[in-house]
Amino acid sequence: MIRITDVAQEHFSKLLEKQDKYTQIRVFIMNPGTPTAECGVSYCPLHTVEATDTELKFEKLSIFIDEHSKPYLEDSEIDFIADQLGSQLTLKAPHAKICKIDDTAPLIERVKYLLQSQINPNLANHGGRVTLMEITNDNQAILEFSGGCNGCSMINITLKDKIEKELLLNFPELKSVCDLTEHRRGKHSYY
Repeated sequence: MIRITDVAQEHFSKLLEKQDKYTQIRVFIMNPGTPTAECGVSYCPLHTVEATDTELKFEKLSIFIDEHSKPYLEDSEIDFIADQLGSQLTLKAPHAKICKIDDTAPLIERVKYLLQSQINPNLANHGGRVTLMEITNDNQAILEFSGGCNGCSMINITLKDKIEKELLLNFPELKSVCDLTEHRRGKHSYY
């Protein structure tokens, strides 16, 4: 789940020597699964460990992860880099903003994943974002645009030529894509 380099383990071990005997390390994600997700590392006193926490045991320490952060920390790595300019603890969590899902996940989760991982990074270049609001009983994906996409003069082209094509190609069970945004041109619009 989380790889911790030997150098990082040694760094944590030295820090823990100055703490209460039973204090360990907690790794977590604030706002997991969102564009504002951030990784965090803190001390974990024994009385803060929850029954639902996952404990990862290493030679000189244990790492605790809360149940909400756990799926977002898959394939993560913690390293400690020291050079002439100083030192830095790094935590790389490639799934912090988007939880990795598989092909057996429900259709709504797979569509949300594709929007977050492939479509929204491109829309973000123009200050925009698209959100899946629902998938109707007749398999229509209902989307809502925000930011620079709201009121953009190119929204119909973006929806039909880019997003709809991508969604229908990846999810044959979808029948169509619909935009429910009430587009109002303004200062926030890209064009």
